[in-house]
Amino acid sequence: MGIKHTKVIRTRTFDPWWNLAVEEFLLNHLPEGQCILYLWQNQNTVVIGRNQNAWRECRTELLENEGGKLARRLSGGGAVYHDDGNLNFTFLMRKEDYDFGRQLEVILSAVKSLGIHAEKSGRNDITAEGRKFSGNAFYFTRTSAYHHGTILVSSDFTKLSRYLQVSKEKIVSKGIASVQSRVVNLTEINPSLTVDMATDALINAFARVYGCRPVISDGAKDIDTEAVQKLRDKYASWEWRYGQTPKFDITLETRFPWGGIEMGLNLENGRVVSSKVYSDAMDEAFISMLPAVLERCPFSFHNLADRIRTSFAAGSNRDIAEDIAAWLEEKSGN
Repeated sequence: MGIKHTKVIRTRTFDPWWNLAVEEFLLNHLPEGQCILYLWQNQNTVVIGRNQNAWRECRTELLENEGGKLARRLSGGGAVYHDDGNLNFTFLMRKEDYDFGRQLEVILSAVKSLGIHAEKSGRNDITAEGRKFSGNAFYFTRTSAYHHGTILVSSDFTKLSRYLQVSKEKIVSKGIASVQSRVVNLTEINPSLTVDMATDALINAFARVYGCRPVISDGAKDIDTEAVQKLRDKYASWEWRYGQTPKFDITLETRFPWGGIEMGLNLENGRVVSSKVYSDAMDEAFISMLPAVLERCPFSFHNLADRIRTSFAAGSNRDIAEDIAAWLEEKSGN
């Protein structure tokens, strides 16, 4: 059908659980032909990806003791720190209208209008002067999609380093010295920049790229408050944020170019009876499918590899599955 009309929704709460609830509500109630640019901010928050281990990614006790909040989003990818010097954006549209290149152009055009040259880097980062100021992630339902990310304007990097725990393997794989060395605030490049200026630049770029002036809304008339409150209860719950992290009989861990993976297995009578897979991979749906694939598999590294390889042989995830299978086979000595 194509995008016929656009809307900008700018919330004013810094509550991460409410903001994520609004995002999910909008995703599930998208009219045909509309693209929404949802702009939101959190205060003193660590947001982790759908399949990440909260305790491994974040110093959770320190964060909460200092008044911060932990949140888990629907999309995959890694952990990020949010404060009021960071602006979050979400593009929401029907699945047939999803166009990553067009959405990315909004961000690049907005930043260019602020006198900063930016470019896409890797699968999901946007950089300026070789350092990342925006990480992006994606989520798809049967009918709708979103692409969301961060824009670091004037974020407190000391807290970012204080609360996030970045694995040594991830740092080594990216050839960087620390979490701070690979990120940049846009105010380092344009000292006069503010979050409000970045917001205005995004709205103007959104209008240019999509060719129509968006309706501007505070979101009050776009949501069902009772439904969003129920979603907020989910996002705020211990079960959603932390989940169960049981003790495992076997724990395996490695890092691939597409992301790290940690696999915990419980065995009984020589078979896998339960498993948990943590990852910062962007493909959250694939990672979520792995525990069911491994269930009741007779335990050996070769058997695990064969089960994963055959289960995804015909799918779009076969390259990732092959990476995992080959890694497991190496452990079996084959």
